[in-house]
Parts: sequence; C-alpha cells; structure tokens
Amino acid sequence: MMKSFTEINKDHDRDKITALDDIVAELLEKEASVTKQIFTYIFENIFLSIDSMSGHLDIMGEMYSEFLKYAFGDGKELGIVLTPPYVTKMMSQILDIDENSKVMDLATGSAGFLISAMKLMIECVEQKYGKNTTKANKKIDEIKQQRLLGVELNAEMYTLASTNMILRGDGSSNIRKGSSFDEPPELYRNFNANALLLNPPFTFKENGLPFLKFGLENMKIGGKAAIIIQDSAGSGRGIISCKEILSKNQLVASIKMPVDLFLPMAGVQTSIYILEHTGKEHDYKKQVKFIDFRNDGYKRTKRGIYELDSPSQRYRDIVEVYKNGITANVSSELWDIKNQVVMDVISRNGDDWNFEQHQKIDLVPTEEDFKKTVRDYLSWEVTKFLRGE
Repeated sequence: MMKSFTEINKDHDRDKITALDDIVAELLEKEASVTKQIFTYIFENIFLSIDSMSGHLDIMGEMYSEFLKYAFGDGKELGIVLTPPYVTKMMSQILDIDENSKVMDLATGSAGFLISAMKLMIECVEQKYGKNTTKANKKIDEIKQQRLLGVELNAEMYTLASTNMILRGDGSSNIRKGSSFDEPPELYRNFNANALLLNPPFTFKENGLPFLKFGLENMKIGGKAAIIIQDSAGSGRGIISCKEILSKNQLVASIKMPVDLFLPMAGVQTSIYILEHTGKEHDYKKQVKFIDFRNDGYKRTKRGIYELDSPSQRYRDIVEVYKNGITANVSSELWDIKNQVVMDVISRNGDDWNFEQHQKIDLVPTEEDFKKTVRDYLSWEVTKFLRGE
C-alpha cells in the first residue's frame, strides 16, 4: 500500500486545481494539506450521508460487492460460485427471517447470505422501533453480535467474508475460519440456529449435500433450511445424504432455478430445496411444493446480465408462490401458475426432489391437435400427388 502512495506522490498532475477543489474550499476555513482536503470531502459528502441514515446507505458495501465480482476469478477449480444478491435475499425471505432469527451459513463464501439476512433483520427492527432509536440500536447490535454465524474454510474467502461484514458495521465476531464439520459441537449448540442458508461448494461430494445434513443436525427443532445446489444431488447423485436427511427432516418445497443463473462464472442447473428440521422422518403422505422458476426475467451471457421480463417483480412473486402455491396472487402475464406449481409426494428413494420429476404433462390430444394432424397429412398427400409420387 505504501508503494502505491509513493507512486501517487510522484504524480505531477496530482495537485492541479480541479472542480472538486472549489467544492472542498467551501468546506475549509484556511489552507490545508491534500490529505486533509481528501478526508474533509469524504467526511462531508460520504460519511455524514451514511451516518444520517444509521449506516444503511451502504456505499462501502456496494463497492465491495462490485469488487467481489473480480476478486476470485471464476472460482471453478474450488467449486466456489457466489450466489447473486437477489437470490440470497429471496431465500432469506422464504425462510421468514426476522429480528429474532438465528441465522447460520456453513459455507459462508463472501457472506452474501448473512448480509441479506442481516438486512432483513434490521428492517424488521426499524419497522418495530423506528430508525436510530435506543431500542433499535440495541437490538441491531445484538443481531450483529449474536444472531449471525458463518463458517468458511477457504482462507481467501474467509478474509472476504470478514471484510464484507465489517464494511456493513459488523465486527465479524461470528465468522469462523475452519471446516464446518470440525468446529466444536458447543459452537452450534450454544448458537442454536433456527435458520440455515447454504450454497455449498459444488465440487464437494454429493454436490455439497453433507453441508445441509450437518446443518440440519445442528439446528433447533422447527428450524428451516434453504439450500441452492446442483440439482443432480436431488435426482440420484446425493442419494445417501438425501435418505439420511429425510430420516429426520421434512422436505417442504423444491424450486427449479434458471440454468444460466451463475453465468458467466459457471453454467450449472440448480434448484433450491427448503426443509424443516422436525426430528422425525419425512411424512411421505404429505405433498411437497414443486415450483418451476426457470424463467426469472433475466438473460445472462458471458458479457453480463440483462433485464428481459420484469425480474424484480418475479423475485417478489416467487416468495408469494412459495407460501401460497396455486392460490398465489400473481400476474397471469408473468406466471402460468397451474403449470409452474405442482403439489406431489416424494418417494423414500431420495432421488426425486426436482420439479421435472413431478411435472404433469397432458398427453391427451385436443380436437385442435386432431385437426392439425389431419391438415398436415392432407397437405403431405397433395404435395406427393403434385410431384407425381
């Protein structure tokens, strides 16, 4: 860092008068060093804006989020692909995270899930107590210090996660460096999580399902988990963990996500599985909600992401669809709800957790299908006749 400042000091253009100098001059009563001018400008135009909003004008956080896009290459070798923030927010909303939740992420990555959960928790506090009140600030401090737990093995990712939390006003006191499976049992017992959010490394065995199994085992009864994972895990590749998970938990829902969700970093088909930790075997007579969300309104390419068809509305809607199924109050222009939501039971085999395995396809031909077939046949016969065949 000092080398960088040395190079800046050599820059002869550094002290040229610019429009910003006039702005800073109005803030200072007398001449000041360049350093003081810079910090005065930052204090007046950035810090005070953030401070007046109780820290929720997340300028540093947004800058850091942009930095994370470039900090880790494509991450393919390690199976590390960071979850988009609109997905971490949606998954947090699905779990109904509020100010009293205790949220755990055993494959923390850059702490995207914990950030989204923390934002929802703080919003709940401010709605209840108001912004920047004594009660609100006390509860927010409790949330940051006691209600978030992250564990990350990769040293670089751990550093990114800790920095990410610090920039959002959290001391990262509950971000642990190490293997989730090797942390002392009392860590999880004392934390007593009731919400688990996960995007495990997809190069881990069974696509990362052991993280889900371990997390559920270390939650309180009645807690809920949401994991986004390569969905081959739920169609046979993770059959051992799936069966073990179903022995003490209830599969509540399965959401099929877009195949291009992680582009340009990786092109993998994923689903989100939502489970409840019941402490008893899955009720195989109880229907699971299967949702097709492959069209989320975005188009992703190697060059970027583009809004095609109301993605923000669709991500608000998916929470409603998860909660209310085919009775969800959503736009018929964006949703074909009867075909995108299927209620069905699963088997004990642990290999039928995905939407397409329960999708109802109507194979009975309609009258219009019959007429089209006849027209096509007659057209074919006429063509043959005209050709003299």
